[in-house]
Amino acid sequence: MTTPDPAASGVPAEALTRLRETKQIFTSDLSVNEFLLVKEAGFDPFGLVMGSSIYHIGLQVARWSKSQELHRLSQAMYHARELAIDRMEVEADALDADGVVGVRLDIRFYDWGRGTAEFIAIGTAVKARQGSYRTAAGKPFTSDLSGQDFWVLTQTGYAPLALVMGNCVYHVAHQSVARWIGNLGTNVELPNFTQALYEARELAMERMQQEAEQVGAQGIVGVDIEEKSHVWGSHTIEFLAIGTAVRPLREDHQVPPPAMVFSLDG
Repeated sequence: MTTPDPAASGVPAEALTRLRETKQIFTSDLSVNEFLLVKEAGFDPFGLVMGSSIYHIGLQVARWSKSQELHRLSQAMYHARELAIDRMEVEADALDADGVVGVRLDIRFYDWGRGTAEFIAIGTAVKARQGSYRTAAGKPFTSDLSGQDFWVLTQTGYAPLALVMGNCVYHVAHQSVARWIGNLGTNVELPNFTQALYEARELAMERMQQEAEQVGAQGIVGVDIEEKSHVWGSHTIEFLAIGTAVRPLREDHQVPPPAMVFSLDG
């Protein structure tokens, strides 16, 4: 396996210095409970890893009277996140980690110019004390599962493969004034809105499933579908479907029995 060059991937020199120092002492954004459960699952935290991409999202001209996907915006939002995740993986690889748990994706819009945003991926790099949990392609796995969910997953005979996602930026056409007035005071479905949002979610979920198939996953756990208008206005919405693709470690999948927990609080 060829180790990727962090500098060639867009990882700055300051990050490389931090990674070298991380090998002396680990950093983590895991809570105390999550940290202990990750250790209990047989993994050691190696360091906090992240990736960033500041991206200019261009305008798209479209027929605003029609509900439709804005493909340019969908591709821009996806590619920016992909760059951030790839750079986070490069940092994890530089630490010789098996994977990254508790991954969070965030977007921050700045005042440098309209449509300029920073896409951030951050999580805790971990390494198994026995064996290797890297993917078949030799890359560290990524997962947005919490420490608790990660422990349950490994205890039941599964391992995370990759954080998979699908998105769709969709413009929902405005309702005509005549129809809006006609619907006043009535309970009635708005079919154009229903179909537009239905289609947008379906596109996001379908693309997420395609990513899982590409990495050879058996399924996806912890799926979440987010809906945000960002800076585009209420009629343009991004639907983001995201989850952790998993693979089986063994044929039997025993669920650990629940344990009684007594609170010491008064």
